[in-house]
Amino acid sequence: MAAPLAVNSERKKNLFLSFCLLAASLWGPYKDILQTVMNAICKRQPEAIHRLDQVLKKHRSDFISLFRNPPKNVQQHEKIQKASTEGVAIQGQQGTRLLPEQLIREAFILSDLFDIGELAAVELLLAGEHQQPHFPGLTRGLVAVLLYWDGKRCIANSLRTLIQSRQGKTWTLELSQELVSMTTRFTDDLMEQGLTQKILTLVSQIDLNNEFDKLQRERGLGSEKHRKEVSDLIKECRQSLAESLFVWTCQSPLSKDDTLILISYLEKVTVEADGSLDAVNLSLLMALLYCFDVSFLEQGTEDREDLMHRLPLLAERQYIAAIHTRLQESQPWKLPGLQATVRLAWALALRGISQFSDVTALAEFTEADEATAELAVADNVFLFLTESVVGSENFYQEEFYIRKIHNLVTDFLALMPMKVKQLRNRADEDARMIHMSIQMGNDPPISLRRDLEHLMLLIAELYRKDPFNLELALEYWCPSEPLQTSTIMGSYLGVAHQRPPQRQVVLSKFVRQMGDLLPSTIYIPYLKMLRGLASGPQCAHYCFSLLKVNGSSHAENIQGAGGSPVSWEHFFHSLMLYHEHLRKDLPSADSVQYRHLPLRGITQKEQDGLIAFLQLTTVIVNWSENARLALCEHPQWTPVVVILGLLQCSIPPVLKAELLETLTAFGKSPEIAASLWQSLEYTQILQTVRAPGQRQAIGIEVELNEIESRCEEYPLTRAFCRLISTLVESSFPSNLGAGLRPPGFDPYLQFLRDSVFLRFRTRAYRRAAEKWEVAEVVLEVFYKLLRDYEPQLEDFMDQYVELQGDEIIVYKPPGFNLMYHLLNESPMLELSLSLLEEGVKQLDTYAPFPGKKHLEKAVQYCLALLNLTLQKENLFMDLLRESHLSLIVTPLEQLLQGINPRTKKADHVVNIARYLYHGNSNPELAFESAKILCCISCNSNIQIKLVGDFTHDQSTSQKLMAGFVECLDNEDAEELINPGDVNPELEPEKKRARIHHETRIHILNLLITSLECSPPSLALYLLGYELKKPVSTTNLQDPEHEISTLNQMSWLMKTAAIEMRVTSLNRQRSHTQRLLHLLLDDMPVKPYLADGEGGMEDESRSVSGFLHFDTASKVRRKILSILDSIDFSQDIPEPLQLDFFDRVQIEQVIANCEHKNARGQVVCNVKHLHRVLVAEVNALQGMAAIGQRPLLMEEINTILQYVVERNKLLQCLHAKKHALESWRQLVEIILTACPQDLIQAEDRQLIIRDLLQDVHDKAKQNFSAFSILFSFLIVTLMKLEPFIDKFLRHFSVNWNDDSLEKILDDDAAQELMPVVAGAVFTLTAHLSQSVKTEQKQPLSVPVTGQSQYALMLDGSFTSSPGSESISVGFASIGDSSLHIILKKLLDFILKTGGGFQRVRTHLYGSLLYYLQIAQRPDEPDTLEAAKKTMWERLTAPEDVFSKLQRENMAIIESYGAALMEVVCRDACDGHEIGRMLALALLDRIVSVDKHQQWLLYLSNSGYLKVLVDSLADDDLTLQSLLTPQPPLLKALYTYESKMAFLTRVAKSQQGALELLRSGVIVRLAQCQVYDMRPETDHQGMYGMRDSPVFIPAPVERYRQILLPALQLCQVILTSSMAQHLQAAGQVLQFLISHSDTIQAILRCQDVSVGSLQELAFLTGIISKAALPGVLNELDVDVNEGTQMELQGHIGRFQRQCLGLLSRFGGSDRLRQFKLQDDNAEGDRVNRRDEIELAMQQICANVMEYCESLMLQSAPSFEHTVCLFTPSLSESTNRDGPRQDTQVPVVPYWRLPGLGIIIYLLKQSTNDFFSYYDSHRQSVNKLQNVEQLPPDEIKEVPVPLTLTSFKRGRLQDSFGSESSLDFSSGLNRVSQHDIDQLQIETTNSFGESLQKKLLDIEGLYSKVRSRYTFIQALVRRIRGLLRISRT
Repeated sequence: MAAPLAVNSERKKNLFLSFCLLAASLWGPYKDILQTVMNAICKRQPEAIHRLDQVLKKHRSDFISLFRNPPKNVQQHEKIQKASTEGVAIQGQQGTRLLPEQLIREAFILSDLFDIGELAAVELLLAGEHQQPHFPGLTRGLVAVLLYWDGKRCIANSLRTLIQSRQGKTWTLELSQELVSMTTRFTDDLMEQGLTQKILTLVSQIDLNNEFDKLQRERGLGSEKHRKEVSDLIKECRQSLAESLFVWTCQSPLSKDDTLILISYLEKVTVEADGSLDAVNLSLLMALLYCFDVSFLEQGTEDREDLMHRLPLLAERQYIAAIHTRLQESQPWKLPGLQATVRLAWALALRGISQFSDVTALAEFTEADEATAELAVADNVFLFLTESVVGSENFYQEEFYIRKIHNLVTDFLALMPMKVKQLRNRADEDARMIHMSIQMGNDPPISLRRDLEHLMLLIAELYRKDPFNLELALEYWCPSEPLQTSTIMGSYLGVAHQRPPQRQVVLSKFVRQMGDLLPSTIYIPYLKMLRGLASGPQCAHYCFSLLKVNGSSHAENIQGAGGSPVSWEHFFHSLMLYHEHLRKDLPSADSVQYRHLPLRGITQKEQDGLIAFLQLTTVIVNWSENARLALCEHPQWTPVVVILGLLQCSIPPVLKAELLETLTAFGKSPEIAASLWQSLEYTQILQTVRAPGQRQAIGIEVELNEIESRCEEYPLTRAFCRLISTLVESSFPSNLGAGLRPPGFDPYLQFLRDSVFLRFRTRAYRRAAEKWEVAEVVLEVFYKLLRDYEPQLEDFMDQYVELQGDEIIVYKPPGFNLMYHLLNESPMLELSLSLLEEGVKQLDTYAPFPGKKHLEKAVQYCLALLNLTLQKENLFMDLLRESHLSLIVTPLEQLLQGINPRTKKADHVVNIARYLYHGNSNPELAFESAKILCCISCNSNIQIKLVGDFTHDQSTSQKLMAGFVECLDNEDAEELINPGDVNPELEPEKKRARIHHETRIHILNLLITSLECSPPSLALYLLGYELKKPVSTTNLQDPEHEISTLNQMSWLMKTAAIEMRVTSLNRQRSHTQRLLHLLLDDMPVKPYLADGEGGMEDESRSVSGFLHFDTASKVRRKILSILDSIDFSQDIPEPLQLDFFDRVQIEQVIANCEHKNARGQVVCNVKHLHRVLVAEVNALQGMAAIGQRPLLMEEINTILQYVVERNKLLQCLHAKKHALESWRQLVEIILTACPQDLIQAEDRQLIIRDLLQDVHDKAKQNFSAFSILFSFLIVTLMKLEPFIDKFLRHFSVNWNDDSLEKILDDDAAQELMPVVAGAVFTLTAHLSQSVKTEQKQPLSVPVTGQSQYALMLDGSFTSSPGSESISVGFASIGDSSLHIILKKLLDFILKTGGGFQRVRTHLYGSLLYYLQIAQRPDEPDTLEAAKKTMWERLTAPEDVFSKLQRENMAIIESYGAALMEVVCRDACDGHEIGRMLALALLDRIVSVDKHQQWLLYLSNSGYLKVLVDSLADDDLTLQSLLTPQPPLLKALYTYESKMAFLTRVAKSQQGALELLRSGVIVRLAQCQVYDMRPETDHQGMYGMRDSPVFIPAPVERYRQILLPALQLCQVILTSSMAQHLQAAGQVLQFLISHSDTIQAILRCQDVSVGSLQELAFLTGIISKAALPGVLNELDVDVNEGTQMELQGHIGRFQRQCLGLLSRFGGSDRLRQFKLQDDNAEGDRVNRRDEIELAMQQICANVMEYCESLMLQSAPSFEHTVCLFTPSLSESTNRDGPRQDTQVPVVPYWRLPGLGIIIYLLKQSTNDFFSYYDSHRQSVNKLQNVEQLPPDEIKEVPVPLTLTSFKRGRLQDSFGSESSLDFSSGLNRVSQHDIDQLQIETTNSFGESLQKKLLDIEGLYSKVRSRYTFIQALVRRIRGLLRISRT
């Protein structure tokens, strides 16, 4: 054991029970017990009660056999002996474990050391090994020692807390009744099993010295800290055991036998070296005193009767008899004072009993109370209580100790008044005897008793401190007048109606009577008693009143002429007399000998009396501000003046010190402090002015150097420092000493600095602690002065003042001087740093020493001074520079780097940092230290130096690291910082917790600051980096931390991807470039360069510089090595092999215990599973079950081990998936989002080649992993240059096997599917995009007569001359790889089956992008492109696009109905996005399906009908979308997708027929949403809205719903050739169903792009459907009335359509364009073009409608209609000069004239020629794009053909209609009208118009089907006109 137990470092305050199942049986379970007890009782967690019940039942034996260890065992010894070869079974672990020889040797040593079983020793060592990370630097053996005692501590603390929660007589913890009953039952059971005896035996047996001797022999103790920790644990074990007994007796008394056992123990107790009881014996004494307690019965609580019956003192005669007999024995105890204390308590208990019960039965005992009390007093009970009990270090740490002794003293005074009187009489008698002896010149008698004096001193000491603010001393004060507080109410007639309790009256009487006719012997004890009783705000007030009343005239009559000696009057009168007397003896300032004169005037006794009264005054004045002011303002007493006068006299330093302490108390009031400063200056207590010719110094400085130094005691100096400290805080005059000397504080500061502080270490001290007391008080003054100082510019200017005719410089503020001294290598700074060094050395010993508390405080002030200096130095130095003052200062952080003169090293900062190591014992010091370190660490040069200093010495470095860890790991920082909790008892803990919290914040800030500095930095040192190597080479974690490493990598890659994306978007090229270098370079990394060394060349170089193929120095790319770190194989835990549990049921239980953790992984809750399994075992009944319990528990451990491994497997898979996903994102971003020119073409090929080869290699190792990568790379590669072709061919050959099917295997992890599908989607998109990009690259040599875009796929073109021929190679892709991709995609879709719709969504998207590749690119619609005739087009050979499309369709068809079923099902049902993509896919497939297989399947399987019927469901949802604030727009997008698909179906004749059969138009007619047209927003005219928003306005939404329906109707009407009338009939029904809406649209209230598009669609439908002949085809029964109604509808449609013609073909049109130009902004040209196009479309549709109407009526003239008036007036008017004026053309029959048609014809011809010219120019620019200047290139991409060539229709219509014979059948048209028409037509239809029409035919109609049609028409019209003329 020797070697491993030799070293120690750091221990955490709280030992954590590891979740590892390896927790030693002597530690882990006990830790768990304590945690459960604390949760249930202290933290009051309701759920912990049940757990506590289980724990108590399970560990009952541990509490009954308290601290008993498992015994040694021969078999165990042998097993452990062989464990190095055969292994040994460890509890909580599967199988056996081989142990190293060294551990076995240590186990035997540990077994002998603690007398424990060998296996338990092994477990302790293994637990120690496991806990080592929490103990930096400790070996497992040393940790095991700590764990052993920590286990004992846990069980002792648990026992104490359980007993504390019992129901009882002294306190209640306000816990639930269930919990209290449980703990009371459990502890009663323990007590019946002999708990008292066990506790007392253990307390006797466990001896710290013996334990240390044993450990020392086996080298089981490490450094001082380890010793301290072991010592603290052992002490805490004893203390907790003793306190268990104490808290028991507080709540319920012990039995007779247990009480006698406790008395037996106390008989043998001794005191410590200082005469006090130690903490353990103090607890046990208090336990016995509470056994005798009956005072609680006086409180009259509800359960008083019940308690009286249960109290053995009242209920058991035998109890009283036995105890009484035992205490009456004459056999003395080892401590007679202890025996006397117990007897006094017993006597008071007997006196108490006699007041409660029928005392006749107990009379023989109760009558002995006086005698017992007399025995106690005779043994000096009060002296023992003062010195050994109240004087004990632990007495004031426990509230109930104080209350017990308070009750003991007050019971004695209240219950035994005769005894008290006897003590007083005896004191009076003794005083007379002493007086007589003195009178006769004899020595006083030796045998005199001092019992009353001891009683008074006990009271003085007992109440002197009040740490819990109990103010128990208030019981001694009975207010003579009611206090003016809310607690004591005034009453009727002003008489206080609340009589004080009798006890209070008696105690108050005692205080007053003891002061009456006070004998001189007890004068000082009485004053001391009053001082104790005056501690507290109210007590001080009562005491002040008492002393005031005692001095009044009434009191003087009682006391005689002199008045009471205990009064303010007497005291201040005496002080004045002393002052008068001593002032006469005061020597002159020049007298050298004055200091050595005999001290005449004040005897020693008088001095003691004065000191006692001064101390009493100090206490009263300290506590009561009223008393302070009343005394000061009293005209006769003038205490401050008298005290200052006495301070100038020749009196002992001790008395002067007390006078200064009293002044300090007065100085707490600012108004007194201000005058006190002036008085100090005037009296020259510290000499600040030296008179001319004065040779000798006077004042306190002389006292310090001459008298105190000689005596080696410094009370006066300390008192003076305290006075200055108080005055500085209360009031600080800036002009101190003005008129006598240069004003300012400097003389005082100089004295404190030079005489007190700088010399405190070199002085001699009789009392060692006083050295640190002096340091503390003087540093406190410095701290306050610097804290309150704010540097001002005027501080740096010399201020002058006139003194006795001379100009003198005013002293600087004290803060200025302190700053100056601390910013220089001054003696003050040197001493402060030296003090810090000495302080940390002393703390490192972990030993108590005199003045430890004062040293810690002094160190805290030193650190605080440095902190304040660091905070203020920047401002100070800035102001100094501005002022040009000739002072030199150095920043403190630089001074702290200086050499320590003692060690000759620069270790000042190290010394400061070492205080962090004491963060638990001294949190304030650690806080200040962390603050300083945080402050000085901003400079990177200092950082480097600090790292060197911190790592210079190995042991120091370890301690520093441990200190940082300890401060950061502190647990109470979180637990106690709860702002809502206002428990005053927790205030100290809360304050401590806040300090810990702030310390952590500073350390974290230090880390953050350090990380910004260049390495090496403190952060890197603290985070465990190798400081001697570059940061990047450090491996922070062991290799087994696979999961956390993968997670870190994942987030890092995601961050890098985001960074590259953002920097690319923001065009931060250099930054993107650096990241690309890091990931893609294949050259060795250059050595680390500091920032700025790269220069501009680094910015300008591209990645290519690093990618040259150089085999000699090539390294692996980072992007590939990342992939290496992911292990694609995975070990799976062995299946469970169970003997007792059913495996299937266990799997079910495990599944039930699964939950999602913080990372979103589904894992099994091991704790919950453990609880379930143990509950199952506990539920078993019978002997067999009990016998098998150990085996069952072992099997439970096996199950838990399996689940832990399974959880780890799941987490590992999740981490790998996460890492792979992140890698995919990173590669995608590199290849797609980064600027293309940063990676040149050949470099990109090299990179992709490497990626491909690497992934290919990985695929051979592991197929399922590769499936993810395959889907990614196979498509990414398609976007590369021809270079990749050979790789692709190789790839296709090798991958035609079942590689991708691996992901489709049933065994493949299902959660990988979304990852794969996402990758496939993204990359197919990039593939499609890249093919499109390649196709659009212009070619330098266009091939005549062939589309240049086709060449990209067939590979038949060559590049420009001069470059080598490259085969593009896309033909091979078309034939092989692309087909592979398609097949794999389809396989993947089918594999997903019914589930995985999200996966299929990705795949449908991929498929859509894939099918785009075979889509012929859109060609610009130029006239040249249209020169082929229809025949030429039909007979042209198949191009590559058509071929690929045909082959794709063949592959899709080969999958048959299975694929159709999946896609159709997804289109009809499921998630909205899935449905939309499925519909889009169906749309695409149906469009290229020449054999109409899919259409047939859709119809036959009913899916088409389902889609059509679903429109009725959509109706309601769509209606809700027209509200101003709609819900989600998902339904709208789904509807649009559905209508787009139906429109695609309708484009074929068969499709239109199927749709008519399925009743699609009938469904649309039934939908009500089309009737809900919102009101138009008139401010939004002409399509202009406010800033665009994502959710469109209601009108826009309505159009998105209506336009698809109109478009579908139009397509059906166009496609349905055979069933045209049927289709038109249904569409007409649709129009009539929604006639209100239709007419509102036709009225066209506003002219915007949207409204015109509606009109265009609508007029197109009306032109084909609203015809009279259609009525016959309607499916409804038509009677005459209905027939008329329908004809009315058609007539309205006709009239409104013709109205549109005059509006958009007539003069209105110009006005609307003008308005549109005025209103429109932004993209005005495009918007105008759109509007014009829509208007032309409307006119064309109306003309077509007119034509249809005429044709229908022409054959039979059955439905003859007149559409136009025979007038050309519009045409002639508009040709005139004033085109903008609107001529009202409203003929009597309200029909437009034929002039509109002529006008439209002219307008169209003019438009055609203007558009034709611009079209020619654009085509020329496009052909010569390479020669164009940049500004013209921008204009090329605009649409090249803006004109609508629908004019043909208009001309056709014109031709038809002009030939009508108006004379036939029309009686309204006169012959004159017709003649006039012919004349006007001849004028309008002139030669120029005819020539233009013929030119248009030559330019445009030549390649159309109606060539020469216009020519014929023109000829015919000309003929008509000629006939008319003739």
